[in-house]
Amino acid sequence: MSDLALIAAVSILTAGLTIAFGSIGPALGEGRAAAAALNAIAQQPDSASTLSRTLFVSLAMIESTAIYCFVVAMIVLFANPFWDRFIQQAASTAAG
Repeated sequence: MSDLALIAAVSILTAGLTIAFGSIGPALGEGRAAAAALNAIAQQPDSASTLSRTLFVSLAMIESTAIYCFVVAMIVLFANPFWDRFIQQAASTAAG
């Protein structure tokens, strides 16, 4: 396996793991937050608007974690700095 193929394989594996952990964690967190909010609304229906607002803010913050993981995976796949370094190194080796 060449170095370029190894970098590609590791990049794809890393992106896959990033997406996997980045989607499982926020999904579990959003489920827990929604369950806790529904329990709180069931116990105190008068404060449903306040709880709903707080729930939506917390869901947005949790979802941002998944978006960050997606962005990191895209960077690893399409803007990997190791690609550029390896290609420059290969070009300098070929040139002289």
